[in-house]
Amino acid sequence: MNGHPMALVLGTLLAVGSVAFVLYPLFFDVRRRAVTRAVVRERADDSAIRALREIEFDRATGKLSDADYTELRRDYGARAVREMRASASTAPASQPAAELDPIEARVRVLRESHRECRTCGVRPESDALYCSTCGAALGAAV
Repeated sequence: MNGHPMALVLGTLLAVGSVAFVLYPLFFDVRRRAVTRAVVRERADDSAIRALREIEFDRATGKLSDADYTELRRDYGARAVREMRASASTAPASQPAAELDPIEARVRVLRESHRECRTCGVRPESDALYCSTCGAALGAAV
């Protein structure tokens, strides 16, 4: 017994530490503080569009009844529209996307120089009089 008092002390400290770790949330209300922080964080970046995705998922998995889905969809749909309109009105009035994006500018040039079929769309041949897919007469360049 003379050689093992250190092991006994370390074992006791380990046991007391483990018990304290397990019982700490019961005595110090850790869960409520963590949940409160999560709710505050969720509300800070809450979005009606994300909520719409969530209710769609809940309905698809059977967690939400049709009546509840209809009500929530109406409420969050209106809120999403308000959010999008508010963000569109606060967005800076800048150049159109075609002027900013070189690819959009090239697409616009292509559409202006090529003729369009009513059923098939813009044709790749710039000098074509008839659509190479359906044979319809092509109108003027778009």
